[in-house]
Amino acid sequence: MELLTGGGINEVYRTGDTVRRPTGAWSPLVHGLLRHVRAKGFTGAPDFHGIDEEGREVLTFFPGDVSNYPLSPAARSEEALVSAARLLRSYHDATVGFGRSGDWMLPAREPAEVVCHGDFAPYNCVLDGDTAVAMIDFDTAHPAPRRWDVAYALYRWAPLTHPDNGDGFGTVEQQAARAARFCDAYGLEDRSNLAEAVADRLTALVEFMHAQADAGNAAFASHIADGHDRLYLRDIEYIRTSFTGLLG
Repeated sequence: MELLTGGGINEVYRTGDTVRRPTGAWSPLVHGLLRHVRAKGFTGAPDFHGIDEEGREVLTFFPGDVSNYPLSPAARSEEALVSAARLLRSYHDATVGFGRSGDWMLPAREPAEVVCHGDFAPYNCVLDGDTAVAMIDFDTAHPAPRRWDVAYALYRWAPLTHPDNGDGFGTVEQQAARAARFCDAYGLEDRSNLAEAVADRLTALVEFMHAQADAGNAAFASHIADGHDRLYLRDIEYIRTSFTGLLG
C-alpha cells in the first residue's frame, strides 16, 4: 500500500485503483450519497466499493494531481477556478433528492437545498492538467444551502485570504474578480451579503475545530496549537473589512 501525502486528519492509502480511508459514524450516509450522485450521472465523485478487512472504506482512486499548499500553478489557474465551480454545481445538482436526515459529521443547515461537500478546496480536488475533474474526501458532507458550500469554495479558490497568509495570492481586486468568476461559472444567483457568508462559514469552522479539540481530537488540537484558528480569524476580519459590498 502507498500512503498518500497531504491529508491533514486521516491516513489514506492507495492500493491499485482504489483508496482506503478510516470511517466514522457519518460514513454510511456518505456512502449512500456517493451511490446517489453516481446514479444521477455525476462522475466526479468516487464509487464506494465496500469496507475492507480493517474496517476502512474502499473508494475509487482518481489519477491526476491534487494540490496542497503552496498551490501549484495548475491549481491557481483560471481554468482550474472555472472548472472547479462547474464541478461543484454539477455535484450539488446531483445531490437533489437524496435523503438527508442522519448523523452527519457537520450539522445540517436550513434551507437544506443540497448536500454540501463541506470542504471543497484545491486539496480535495483532482486536476487533469489545469482542469478540475473530480472531488474527494466527503467526510464533511452535510445538508445545507448551496451558498454555504460556495462561500468556503470562494475562500479557498479566489482565495479570500489576508496578504500575510502564505496560502493565498492576489490583491483585493484580483481576489474579488476571481470570486466573481467562480460565481459566474457556478451560476450563483443570490450573491447578497456574500462576504458575510464567507466569514460566517469560516467562523463555523473555527468553532468546529475548538469543539473537536475540546472533545479530545488530537488532530484538531494540533491544528489549534499550530495557530490555524488564529489564521482563520485574521482572514475573517480581512474578508469583512475588504470585501463587504464588493462580492455582491
